[in-house]
Amino acid sequence: MLNDKTILITGGTGSFGRKFTEVLFEKYKPKKVIIFSRDEFKQYEMSKLFPEEDFNIRYFLGDVRDKARLDRAFENVDYVIHAAALKQVPALEYNPVEAVKTNILGANAIVDAVLSKNVKKVIALSTDKAVNPINLYGATKLVAEKIFIDANAYGGNRVKFSVVRYGNVVASRGSVIEHFLKLKSRGIKEFPITDERMTRFWMTLEESVELVLKALKEAEGGEIFVPNIPSMKIVDLAGAIEPGCKFKITGIRPGEKIHETLVSEDESRKTKEFDGLYVILPQFFERKEVHRKYNRYSSVPEGFVYRSDENDRWLGVEELQEMIKYV
Repeated sequence: MLNDKTILITGGTGSFGRKFTEVLFEKYKPKKVIIFSRDEFKQYEMSKLFPEEDFNIRYFLGDVRDKARLDRAFENVDYVIHAAALKQVPALEYNPVEAVKTNILGANAIVDAVLSKNVKKVIALSTDKAVNPINLYGATKLVAEKIFIDANAYGGNRVKFSVVRYGNVVASRGSVIEHFLKLKSRGIKEFPITDERMTRFWMTLEESVELVLKALKEAEGGEIFVPNIPSMKIVDLAGAIEPGCKFKITGIRPGEKIHETLVSEDESRKTKEFDGLYVILPQFFERKEVHRKYNRYSSVPEGFVYRSDENDRWLGVEELQEMIKYV
């Protein structure tokens, strides 16, 4: 599907964008890959891994807030992967308008630009924090999800907008793993834990890339694709990094949940089990193609909630240690 196609990745210099680009060139023969981001130094660093003279790749400086720049970047693009976002929870609480400009108005600018071009599909990356949000980051990602899903009402059958929603990624920049590893490198054996009960959904960077590729293949427009992934306990993660470590309980931080949710009870009424995934169908606007494709698949049970502490799949210390090797 991606051979001889032009794929643009917003926020393409981030952890996901780099891995996605790597997989694109390993498994496919794209006509062109466009890295769209606003950090010229990160583009310079990425160009050392993927130089333009050796790969069909172009580096495009721009901000998703700037529709005129998006109009130029989206010329002759087949697929857009929207990974750009402001994500740091405390920083966004202190800079709420900046969060809105990038995560919400930026999403709207992408929709407007795509509708004026010949883009075939848009896959936007979202987060478990968008479900029943308690911080600004989660709230902006919830609105962004709505913007992309509802955009299908304007695109006709010409362009399809869908979303992938997932939890924490093992090797992503700024993850708790990085923090614990830095403490270990300094010889610190007492790790700060906000709450011993805390659980999170967990997946590898490679799994997040495979999820987006699957969404690109399957999307009919309006779906939210949710992976069936394991949970882990923060205390188990700390023990996997430093066996026998002690914990310093610091208390729940503002805007933090003890457990995260990927599918809420309200969303479950429109959720199907599909090929190892959960697919949340659109609430307000559903294409005939969407109905035909998913109608034959089973709905999740009444009252279903997909929450990190109620998962039937868990990562133990040994599995976490194996995953940490690649960080």
